[in-house]
Amino acid sequence: MSAILGLLFRRPLVGTSVIPVTADGQIVLVKRKDNGLWSLPGGLVDWGEDLSQAIARELKEETGLQVCEMGRLVGVYSSPQRDPRIHSVCIAVEVRVTGTPAVEDFLEIEAVRAFSKTDIPMDALAHDHCQQLKDYFSAATTLA
Repeated sequence: MSAILGLLFRRPLVGTSVIPVTADGQIVLVKRKDNGLWSLPGGLVDWGEDLSQAIARELKEETGLQVCEMGRLVGVYSSPQRDPRIHSVCIAVEVRVTGTPAVEDFLEIEAVRAFSKTDIPMDALAHDHCQQLKDYFSAATTLA
């Protein structure tokens, strides 16, 4: 029985990173409370949600912004080392957003800010978000 449970439950979780692009081309990042690093908004896909719903929910929960248009798939990131907390497969997607950035989840998020491409703190990003943004800016679609 334990072997069957291991097969069923020892699997990576599915999540998303959202690359929110404002009307003026800035990228919105959140500052995480758990590690103090800047991050793309995102999180795990909930049971019963599709990816588009998870993207819209996570974006709203973490930044107060709404999706006005889905953009392109930037990549699928699956390295077991990409997130020190869990093994997750992350699907990074560009979205055009509307609204005013604001902290909505005060337990998880310390700050929300829009950055120009040249002002993004690439050396102070959580997880593998530096790679995700490099792939985005180079117009790559990555499977890693």
